[in-house]
Amino acid sequence: MQYDTITFDITEGVAVITLNRPDVMNALNTQMRAEITDAMRSVAGASPTGEPKARVVVLTGGGRAFCSGQDLGDRANAANLDLERTLRDEYVPMLRSIYECPVPTISAVNGAAAGAGANLALAADVVIATESAFFLQAFTRIGLIPDAGGTWYLPRQMGLAKAMGAALFAEKITARQADDWGMIWEAVADDAFDATWRARAAHLAKGPTAAYARVKAALKASFDNDLEEQLALEAKLQGECGKTRDFKEGVVAFLDKRPAQYEGR
Repeated sequence: MQYDTITFDITEGVAVITLNRPDVMNALNTQMRAEITDAMRSVAGASPTGEPKARVVVLTGGGRAFCSGQDLGDRANAANLDLERTLRDEYVPMLRSIYECPVPTISAVNGAAAGAGANLALAADVVIATESAFFLQAFTRIGLIPDAGGTWYLPRQMGLAKAMGAALFAEKITARQADDWGMIWEAVADDAFDATWRARAAHLAKGPTAAYARVKAALKASFDNDLEEQLALEAKLQGECGKTRDFKEGVVAFLDKRPAQYEGR
């Protein structure tokens, strides 16, 4: 697929998807959703060696915003928008492609993340935001409910009390508040933001990818499992990790007192 609303690059195991409609604060339209989905699926697809094409994926925004949410700029189209169909046929595949990605995903939130744009950011495994960024569940301002996964992500990441307030009042949540409330991984100073998320991505790209995939699976399953089920899952996944080349390399590197050279298998 040719990309016109995003840029997509893979360098040294780090895939970077940049939302690239800065004139409308990277608002999501049909084409952008399709392009994000295609890029994510491309990363998840195996390379000729059988490994993912990248070992970490970063989603960020071009210009001054991360993403302002659904593109409502065309009033005629907005008034006739079939929201259920759009969510089902366009948002769900995009969000699933992020949630189900076999390698770690990072949202590098460089500015405003509003509406569906805020919940697109929260779909990643790790969210890193610049201190000047903010998150806004803007939906009730126009008579809607949080969508794009917002009603699922928010109570899990913030707790029900904060999630309810964020959804009902539709007030801006600063990056620092989001950090303090456990909504995101970290808020960093604007002048350190770019270096920080790139260093985080590079760290994950050099790590034990097979273990990372199982970390993701175990933590996500924990919301539906009771303790016994979770302990059984941990044992199963740990057994799988113990058979990987990365585990053997990690142990040898520990004993040799040197950095491990992980291959993701």
